[in-house]
Amino acid sequence: MFRDIYADTAQDPRFRLFSPDETNSNRLGAVFEVTDRCLMTPSLDGDDHLSRNGRVMEVLSEHLCQGWLEGYVLTGRYGFFATYEAFAMVSASMTVQHAKWLQHARELPWRHPVPSLNILLTSTCWRNDHNGFSHQGPGLIDTVLSLSGSVVRVYLPPDSNTLLATAEHVLRSNGHLNLVVVDKQPHPQYLDLEEARRHAAAGASIWRWAGNEDSPGNTISGRSTRTGTESSVTAADGQLPQAEPDIVLACAGDVPTEETLAAAWLLQRYVPGLRVRVVNVMDVFVLPPHAVHPHGLTDAGFEGLFTAERDVVVAWHGYARAIHQLLHGRSNPGRFHVRGYNEQGTTTTPFDMVVLNRMSRYHLALEALNRVDGQFDGALELVEHCRAMLVKHEAYIRRHLEDMPEIRDWVWSPPRG
Repeated sequence: MFRDIYADTAQDPRFRLFSPDETNSNRLGAVFEVTDRCLMTPSLDGDDHLSRNGRVMEVLSEHLCQGWLEGYVLTGRYGFFATYEAFAMVSASMTVQHAKWLQHARELPWRHPVPSLNILLTSTCWRNDHNGFSHQGPGLIDTVLSLSGSVVRVYLPPDSNTLLATAEHVLRSNGHLNLVVVDKQPHPQYLDLEEARRHAAAGASIWRWAGNEDSPGNTISGRSTRTGTESSVTAADGQLPQAEPDIVLACAGDVPTEETLAAAWLLQRYVPGLRVRVVNVMDVFVLPPHAVHPHGLTDAGFEGLFTAERDVVVAWHGYARAIHQLLHGRSNPGRFHVRGYNEQGTTTTPFDMVVLNRMSRYHLALEALNRVDGQFDGALELVEHCRAMLVKHEAYIRRHLEDMPEIRDWVWSPPRG
């Protein structure tokens, strides 16, 4: 998409990517098919896509790259600052100050709106692969959550199409600080582009196909109306779900989404009598009350997604405390049980990262069983399976230095049939 934007604006240059020496590393190298890195010094033999006319600003300084973008958007032009998630904290104070400026600029009628400041965080805490603990830190999410809801937006696309839908939206927006967090590594694809756009517009949806509370329906069963006083959740056919689930599994972020879907698959395979609902949250600001953030769901809309009283097991990209902060003001927030990054990291396999932080599919399934009332056939068998798989995982990665095939090759499929 960035490559095509560069091509489409070649005669009217007004888009640039700013990246601290990480364009190729973050899998954005397609832009070099149509442009170069900008360097004003004379070219040398062996230069790799360097020219004075290049429109990729790449130098190993987070402060400089973000400062360039801030100045660029203030002139009415467009861009993205793309960096490793952990190192976005290097320029976090600049992010805060720009948000404060945007907040007060909105109050001045003589100031024209300027394009939003878009920050793309990748190489995330969950998937650094050959890097280790120093590259694992989702702290910028926490930094921006407390800023003014009039300007701050945080998006966690679960797959590539929702990422494209997010990019379409944020590049067209004015006057916002948009934080987009998504991993650079390959991940499963769940939604086609039109479904992704609907999900992005909703901010959070019930994924009926991933649960079993009622018969399989459309890919996205719920869309949440976020504005006005009549906010609600409706199915794609205009009908509310017919049955109340026994447990809700919620997820926000690409890795948490995959682990949640795998946990839902395990629960339905081993404990088919347990009614499971899966909710994906893409816009994290649907979670606080509408009075706190303009994207916040009304109480009716919130309960339409998460029910009024059922326990909710949450797999969350960042620190668990951030979700509890967002849920402040909701009724009965203690029923939300959050698993997220808790500063357990090293150079290890992708699945071992979720195991170390107790956010794996096995931990989520066990948490769900602990939070439901009554006994269900197959529950004990699933508990034994989860515990055995965690033991098997540790032994396998120590011997083979990679994840087990049943983890690496897992894809969603109907748990029964």
